[in-house]
Amino acid sequence: MSGTKNTGSRWYLGGCAACMAVCFTHPLDTIKVHLQAQQGKSSISKVLVSTLKTNGMMGLYSGLSASVMRQATYTTARFGAYEVAKARLTPADGSPLPFSTKVAIASFGGVIGILAGNPADIVNVRMQNDMRLPPEQRLGYRNVFHGLYSIAKNDGPLTLFRGLQANIPRAIGITVGQVAFYDQAKQLVLSFGFQDGMPVHFGSSFIAGTMATVLTQPVDVLKTRLMQGNYRGITDCFAHTLREGPLAFYKGFIPAWVRLTPQTILTWLFLEKLRALFPPAAS
Repeated sequence: MSGTKNTGSRWYLGGCAACMAVCFTHPLDTIKVHLQAQQGKSSISKVLVSTLKTNGMMGLYSGLSASVMRQATYTTARFGAYEVAKARLTPADGSPLPFSTKVAIASFGGVIGILAGNPADIVNVRMQNDMRLPPEQRLGYRNVFHGLYSIAKNDGPLTLFRGLQANIPRAIGITVGQVAFYDQAKQLVLSFGFQDGMPVHFGSSFIAGTMATVLTQPVDVLKTRLMQGNYRGITDCFAHTLREGPLAFYKGFIPAWVRLTPQTILTWLFLEKLRALFPPAAS
């Protein structure tokens, strides 16, 4: 992320890397969604056993097509916006941008990303949540495209953008955590003389994944509940969640961290490898 300035950044590689990463981490995302959607106490082991008992191993991969589509839209847009903005703002001598500027452009990227990815996110959450419902109550989406079509037809196209009130701040937080913190952590580590390579990428992405989870978990809980359509709006959802106690906003924190941090690590390891294989054109 540092070095001489270039204007030919392969802005789309972030989405490619995220699609590869989510194929490994999707079961953890499914468990996280189930935990957040439940009323009362539960645990990772209970949700895992219940899912396997009811739906088998494939139950953990419910909604994978929507999850991949989400990364192809959401992450491609947010990582791409960050890369393009950073390339334009970086001084000609290649000196690093201030962290505040990185946070600002990551926030911008998060907004762009969620506007592109919200429809697939809606389908993803509903497909994952379907597995915990009785068969007669399930929506039964066959894949992401069937889900998009069914929601637009039965509930109206605007339903595909339900939850934006919660999704926009979440997208900002997760992009700041995953991208700006990764960029800053990597810059700091390299300034101590470490060689740019997998250990640096791993350590920086570990920090980024942890920060992304800390910044987004309360909003993530509200987002998941809003997308299920059981509340009148974000205020109603917030009030119902608060009645369960403040810790309800951190329901599923451990699986969220376990899912998001490995996904962040894998995304950056894949992305750094793709950057090495497909270097940008120098200006």
